[in-house]
Amino acid sequence: MNVADSEVVAAVLRQCNYQHTEHPEEADLILVNTCSVREHAEQRVRTRLRELGKIKQKHGQVKLGVIGCMAERLKGKLLEEEPMVDLVVGPDAYRLLPDLLEEVDGGGKGINTLLSTVETYADIDPVRMDKNHVTSFISVMRGCNNHCAYCVVPSTRGRERSRDPETVIGEARTLFDQGYREVTLLGQNVNSYRWNANGEKVSFEELLGRVARIDPMLRVRFTTSHPRDLSDDLLKQMALFPNICRAIHLPVQSGSTRMLRKMKRRYTREDYMDRVEAIRTYLPDASISSDIIAGFCGETEEDHRQTLSLMEWAGFDFSFMFKYSERPDTFAATHYPDDVPEAVKTRRLNEIIGLQTRLSRESKEKAVGNILEVLVEGTSKKSEEHLFGRTSQNMVAVFPRGDHRPGDYVQVNITACTPATLIGHPVP
Repeated sequence: MNVADSEVVAAVLRQCNYQHTEHPEEADLILVNTCSVREHAEQRVRTRLRELGKIKQKHGQVKLGVIGCMAERLKGKLLEEEPMVDLVVGPDAYRLLPDLLEEVDGGGKGINTLLSTVETYADIDPVRMDKNHVTSFISVMRGCNNHCAYCVVPSTRGRERSRDPETVIGEARTLFDQGYREVTLLGQNVNSYRWNANGEKVSFEELLGRVARIDPMLRVRFTTSHPRDLSDDLLKQMALFPNICRAIHLPVQSGSTRMLRKMKRRYTREDYMDRVEAIRTYLPDASISSDIIAGFCGETEEDHRQTLSLMEWAGFDFSFMFKYSERPDTFAATHYPDDVPEAVKTRRLNEIIGLQTRLSRESKEKAVGNILEVLVEGTSKKSEEHLFGRTSQNMVAVFPRGDHRPGDYVQVNITACTPATLIGHPVP
């Protein structure tokens, strides 16, 4: 999501004659796009700001700004704590960057962290900063209404609002015409996309189908799904289109219904299992990935065992796994003690990671011996003679280059694997 936002920011700045550079020491303006979901992410931002501050000291004309969720959460406090920062801009104020830069040029500080109920940046043509020119992101909605107990997103990104579907379809069609072969539709809770204006009502499943109809050669992905909103209708729609990728990211967070209630996730363990079974019914070849939190407030050993057992039952192909990190001003921070000892959190996380490593390896092993379609994204990091790409199930595959190039669809016979990567040879 931050990649998509950065591309919007680059488009806004291009209107006032800024050009993107990969080298901070060449820049007149450096913006750090931030996340506040975990404390570690904010600590990394502060470390990075101090590194960039050295560039600012050396080249006095450089302007340094913080944009995104951390800017929204801390607001003016960030200017006090990080005096080298000139700009603090929340995720709904990117259009105002030219005006804020003028304030900095006049000797002041630029700050705007007002949240909007309507801003979607639908009319802005993002500056694509991807390196492969094969895959790209399209933000279809912004904000979140769920208010999970541990999450800062509703306060840093505001309430849900959806883009006009015609702007989404137009952006996807333009990308395809430019040579892109995969788009990922983004939303904090993408399944809750709803457009209702001028007598037109469009659900997410309808939007997904309309994007898939642009061309059979355009792969379509989406993220992130909330289990409560992953409907049978959406799964049926996916089953109609081979170019809608067979990969669903479905965060569970915990396998314990007691923990899920404390987290305010609004589903039970059984509800989540029902959604996994629905995926297996309508999309038997789909991969399922997840998010898992270890050591949430009040988590017992039994709660932890239930998470491990759910992981085992679901057989997740991949997971993002984290220790619970208390975030200021969330429901959990104000209502629950962060009472699981750090050593216990670490041990539980390591057990989760160990299990997921095995599940990931088993998932890859099931692919060995099959011929899978791979969309080539680029050259392998380990060998110039090999390419890498992804299957519909979002598994990375590596194979000899031959005459293939990025953007090609290649039938690959999978002959071996690691826990993270499929290895194979193109089918003649």
